[in-house]
Amino acid sequence: MNTSTTSEPAVLDLARRTAERLAEHAAAVDSGADPRPSYQIIKESGLLSVLLPRAAGGRALSFTEYTKVLEELALGDGAAALGFNMHNVAIGSLCEAAHADLPKPARRFRDWTFEQVADHGKMFASATSEPGSGAKLRGLSTTYERVGDGYVLHGRKSFVSLAGVADYYVVAAVPEGADGHDEVSHFVVAKDDPGVTFGDVWDGIALRGTETASMNLNKVALGEERLFLGVDGVSLFKLVREPHWMVAGYLGAYLGIAGAIVRYATEFVAATPGRRDSPVVRAELAELVIQLAAVRSLTYTAAGLVDEQRGSLAANTAVHAAKYLIGEVAPRLAVSAARICGSAGVRQGAPLGRLLRESAFCAVMPAKPHECLEYIGKATLGFNMFHAHTVEW
Repeated sequence: MNTSTTSEPAVLDLARRTAERLAEHAAAVDSGADPRPSYQIIKESGLLSVLLPRAAGGRALSFTEYTKVLEELALGDGAAALGFNMHNVAIGSLCEAAHADLPKPARRFRDWTFEQVADHGKMFASATSEPGSGAKLRGLSTTYERVGDGYVLHGRKSFVSLAGVADYYVVAAVPEGADGHDEVSHFVVAKDDPGVTFGDVWDGIALRGTETASMNLNKVALGEERLFLGVDGVSLFKLVREPHWMVAGYLGAYLGIAGAIVRYATEFVAATPGRRDSPVVRAELAELVIQLAAVRSLTYTAAGLVDEQRGSLAANTAVHAAKYLIGEVAPRLAVSAARICGSAGVRQGAPLGRLLRESAFCAVMPAKPHECLEYIGKATLGFNMFHAHTVEW
């Protein structure tokens, strides 16, 4: 359980001010402008270290506090918020182990990572997804082999956010020649390590600001200090027991996108007398407000359970429920807002068009809707959700 005593209003105010700056770039980045200035804004804000313990120069945010920070950032720019979240997905579990009594190699790795973020402003990212298997750890084709005192990685990752923007990438791989694919390890790869290259940036219909691309690893040699926490073969089992970063880490971002949709619709109706005075429009707007409040409540409840009972069945089921609901509600809010605002509200250049496209991606990112329902159904029926072969990862 995180016992953070962070002053929530202070960090949320910082997130709001940062979001205001990000919002100035959001439309241009959505149209193809370079997103790097947005991530420079995040770096300059000091938010990269919000999860780190205070002793390491961070703010020791709880999962709930982090979710709220992410929500605030996404009110300004959903793509930048999702990119920022990938940094925290990469280091989140490490921050949760900030006060754990770990073996010496793990402590050394943890201290090095915290130093890179807090003292050097380095940004991390996650490189898990692969062509054909998506973001699932079971079935990876990226391999590693032990060579001398280090490792050599070889493979290809797809849909790596912050490609070329982040300084380090936490790469999932399996042992070379392994019969099964349950022994998954993570390694930290620097963007300028020999053998690391990136493909063209993904030309999606939305969220171009995540700077997503493929990542090629051609005989990338790493020292043993780059093995995540100094332990190999346990990544899949860790994910099965504590899936909140992979399943719900970015829920705050989609909550912020949903909030931006409702805010836009509210401001549009308020500024349009014909709509403001219509009982029908007011009722439709009220439905948006209620749906947003419901999904926010479930998301905060799930985040609170992660803080209080991390790794419990209740917490893990709640994060899957929240992921499912925001994936259903956010696109519905966008379509309803377009109906409420009419053609004037979805004109070229209006933010609602971008929000419409962005909201649809929550159902695309893992865990997908059917995977969330499968998890909840199994949990409800008493399946052992802590067995690696029960959960589809």
